[in-house]
Amino acid sequence: LQKILILLQVTLSVVVGKTLMILFPNAMKRYILKLGEKSRMNKNPKFSYENWGPTFFSFKYLLFVLKVKWKRLEDEAFEGHPAPNTPVVTLNGEVRHLLDFMGDNRPLILNFGSCT
Repeated sequence: LQKILILLQVTLSVVVGKTLMILFPNAMKRYILKLGEKSRMNKNPKFSYENWGPTFFSFKYLLFVLKVKWKRLEDEAFEGHPAPNTPVVTLNGEVRHLLDFMGDNRPLILNFGSCT
């Protein structure tokens, strides 16, 4: 039931977004660039709006957002329960699962960060 609700929500937002992009392209470009400012996506000079802006509200965008939202349903963690075995991508591009990296009696330590 949750997946169906997510499908309806995402599909509706993509249809509305695509319609607005057709009817009001300049306003939607400003809106999408504003979203890019929040994520700092538009700070990278090699990553121009023409590369990523038109992909918003496309069919590939719809499939990607659905995949991410559906995965999040499976990745809920609760105190006192086992950790979710979330898929991760190695530096070589190989898809593994988080718990694949656990050793015998060693704890698994996750270190998150970013470089800009």
